[in-house]
Amino acid sequence: MSRPLTTADFAFDLPEALIAQSPARPRDSARLLRVADPPEDRIIRELPDLLRPGDLMVVNDTRVIPARLRGRRGEARIEIMLNRAESDGTWHALVRNARKLRASDILSIDGAPELTPRVVEAPVDGAVRLDFGPDQGALAAALEKAGEIPLPPYIARPEGPRPEDREDYQPIFARIPGAVAAPTASLHFTPELLAALEARGVARTTLTLHVGAGTFLPLRGEDPRAQRLHAEWGQVTPESAAAINETRAKGGRVIAIGTTALRLLETAAREDGTLSPFQGLTDIFLLPGHRFRGADLLLTNFHLPKSTLFMLVCAFGGTDRMKAAYAHAVAAGYRFYSYGDACLITRDDAEAAA
Repeated sequence: MSRPLTTADFAFDLPEALIAQSPARPRDSARLLRVADPPEDRIIRELPDLLRPGDLMVVNDTRVIPARLRGRRGEARIEIMLNRAESDGTWHALVRNARKLRASDILSIDGAPELTPRVVEAPVDGAVRLDFGPDQGALAAALEKAGEIPLPPYIARPEGPRPEDREDYQPIFARIPGAVAAPTASLHFTPELLAALEARGVARTTLTLHVGAGTFLPLRGEDPRAQRLHAEWGQVTPESAAAINETRAKGGRVIAIGTTALRLLETAAREDGTLSPFQGLTDIFLLPGHRFRGADLLLTNFHLPKSTLFMLVCAFGGTDRMKAAYAHAVAAGYRFYSYGDACLITRDDAEAAA
């Protein structure tokens, strides 16, 4: 695009009926749109047919924690969404009704009287740092008892999450606790699909990106380049970096399973396309014009209009091509968002050169 980007450039009409409220069962029966000209309608369990022996899938092994807590500051009701564990043992959190909070306030948590977090400093834009005490194991146990799985706001649960959401919203690769939103492309995988991919000669490696609550926040303003994303903690181990570099050296392709994996790959990618080990925070914001180095293909769900994630897929796959693919998906009745269907996108380097 020759003119400056605006948020409105990433708008599209989406019927509310296409917003998935529960996942496909079994998970690998979800639909899969291969983004091509013309788009190709498939299903997830056919993914091995679309990949090649020698390819490498990169999956995010973060585990979703029951990060939504309800409680009080005195008589004032509050809702806490844990966002990110800090290095000093405190937690960055987003709080509904945060204007009620002051530094040094002690909060009470519904269902977990043993939890008495202290407000470390006054909130800024609804975000606050909370000190739950030095015992993170006790916090984890209390979250399992009193916390809720933090489903996105577009999944309607007026009475709160259903019991099955604890399993439905947890990917098969989940291993390291810390995310407050699922890497939803991974929700489609089953043991049978993984076995078929292995039989096809498609390898797999992992990285960790603890998805934060900021993934649900809308952009404010019309200039995407003026926006900042909430930082998220990630790690690419030396072993994973080596597996990715070896795949590339042998002519194989790297397939990012989800936008979270892609964001961390781009964070760790060098100019020559090789990957460095990485550990720390990333707030990378991928917009059209970015030259991708870390992945050749992307498997991802269908995202919200005007969202940072739709901007990311437009950057990766080409804005015009992705708008056409989304128009096809809407017309064909694909299911959108976290519990919805997926698309497989080949990187379009022409978008970065435009």
